[in-house]
Amino acid sequence: MHNIWLYILVMAGVTYLIRVLPLTLIRKEIKNRTIRSFLFYVPYVTLAVMTFPAILEATNNMWAGLAALIAGILLAWFGGSLFQVAVLACVVVFALELIL
Repeated sequence: MHNIWLYILVMAGVTYLIRVLPLTLIRKEIKNRTIRSFLFYVPYVTLAVMTFPAILEATNNMWAGLAALIAGILLAWFGGSLFQVAVLACVVVFALELIL
């Protein structure tokens, strides 16, 4: 029989180490441009990786989600607000779900 408390303890330890080690090992400001650039984009990439599959799977038809994603990206690229992008994506999904 597996001991669930051992699994929870190991998971807590790993989570703690991931958060504490950078604070204890890196005390000076990071001056390397490559590392700073990498660390700057980590939150954006993480958010994109988590939300992209959900965008495609949230609709009955994957193509409706993809079309809404493309329409939203284009509107955002040309200066649309977050509200406008969300409304356009919803309208595109709704229209394509009726058609497809």
